[in-house]
This record gives sequence, C-alpha cells and structure tokens, in this order.
Amino acid sequence: MPSRTPRGGRSLGLAPLAWIAVALYAMFLLFPLFQSLFWSFTDKSPLQGKSDFVGLANYTDLFSDDLFLHSLFFTGIVVVSVTVVANTVGLLLAMLLNKSTANYRVMRTLIFIPQVLSGVIVAFIWRSILTQNGLLNVLLVKVGLVEEPVAWLGSSGLATFSICVVVSWITIAFATVVYTASLQSVPAELYEAARVDGAGFFGRFRHVTLPMIAPGMTISVVLCLITTLKLYDVIAVLTSGGPANATQSTAYYLVTAAFTDNRFGYASSIAMVLLVLTALVSYSATHVLRKREADL
Repeated sequence: MPSRTPRGGRSLGLAPLAWIAVALYAMFLLFPLFQSLFWSFTDKSPLQGKSDFVGLANYTDLFSDDLFLHSLFFTGIVVVSVTVVANTVGLLLAMLLNKSTANYRVMRTLIFIPQVLSGVIVAFIWRSILTQNGLLNVLLVKVGLVEEPVAWLGSSGLATFSICVVVSWITIAFATVVYTASLQSVPAELYEAARVDGAGFFGRFRHVTLPMIAPGMTISVVLCLITTLKLYDVIAVLTSGGPANATQSTAYYLVTAAFTDNRFGYASSIAMVLLVLTALVSYSATHVLRKREADL
C-alpha cells in the first residue's frame, strides 16, 4: 500500500510515531523529573493543603542528617563490593562456560535465572535461607561449623554482608552473560597466533582476552554501578533497613522520607542528590573505562 503524502509531495514516514514517543517520554519522565526538582525547594507534604517555598533548606538539612549520610556510606559499600565481586566472578564463570556444547548452554541458562527473576522474589528466597531456622543455619549446625544459629540479618555487619551477597548473586548472572557474549566475539585466530608466539594462559588473557572484552567490561561495570546505586527492593524484603537503620540505602531512605514521614519536599531533594550522584559515577566510570579501552 502506498504511503500517504502531504501536498508538498514529501512522505511523513515514521515521524508521527516518533513525535508520539517524544510526547510519552516528556510526559512520563521529564515532567515527573522537573516536578520533583520543583518540590525539592518546597516543604510539600500530602498532609497539608499547600506547600511553601523553602529555597535550599532541604539540601542544607541533608548534610546534617545522620541517617542520610549513613545511607550514602552504606550505599557506597554495597556499590563497590557488588561491582567488584559481580564482575570478577562473572568473568571467571564466563571463561569457564565459554563452550558451544549443549551442557554449557544449559549451565549458562541456569546461571542467568537470578537476573530474570524479580528482585523481590530473589530477596524472599534468600530471606528464607538466612533466617534463624533457615537452610544455611541448619546446614552449618549439621556439619558442626557453628554450635548455634547465626543471626545473618540481626547485626549491622552480618546484615550488610548478607545484602552484598544477595545483590552480587543477582548481578553475577548479568555480568556472566555480558562477558560470555564478549568472549564469543573474540576470533579464535588471535589465540592461535598468540599461542604460536609462545604466549601462555596468562599471556593470552592479558594481551588477547582483556583488550577484546574491554567494551563488554565497560557495559557490565557501569550497569552494575547504576543498579546498586538505586538498590531498594532487596533491602525492603531482607532487612527493611534494619537493624537500627544500619542497612538503609539512599533509595530506601528516600522512599521512607516520602511515604512514611510524608515529607515529599525533603524526599525530592534526596532524589535529586541521588540522580546527580548516579550521573557523576556513571559518567566517570564510563570515561575511565573508555580511556582504558583505547590504551589497551
């Protein structure tokens, strides 16, 4: 069927669909973003009819808010731990499973399962494992490694460790898939040439594998950083920010300020800080890793 053309004779093509996409993008992303930015300069609350302009008061209050500062510290620990563990283990698993037989394809599928599950479902599974009478404590007591069940979610240190393990378990699946795809794009001739030149396993890894998977490493690292910076669902199910607010991420504290304390204006200022922080970290990591790609 011929496409409809205006009087000028030029086809509209897909322009109407593109404008609809732009309108939806502005409606569901840009408008809430600018609305949140405006609210961050007010004392807006759902419990009062009108809100007053307070200038930068919400932002200045943030830097004297111990809970907010602790949430930044806790988020930083999780971001660094999970990004390092997920990419290291993901790369090792990808190298082990970089085969084309059916058995390896099945194993890659099993490893990817945590990534396709909802974070809430994964957290519920791990919560049943980590409770006092959970599977982990039963096994540890049975084999005699501990005499009494361990409170994996009952102390700040162990709860932080448990959250890092669960989030790493999820992101390792994604990193493994990214590194597997990168490894499968490396031409076998490069390994053969390196082997002929006398390069051993570590030599081939250093001079062939690492340079060729550098773009995939950039994608995996940056997406792990973004995912963990906005971490909420796993914490909400596993610890609810406890014990004693020790495992509150910045995203979790934002939701608490908005929907428990009813401080929409203050929560909006947290959202703006988290947005800027995520953008800065993502841009800096991308810049450093892109430069590394060029050096390799």
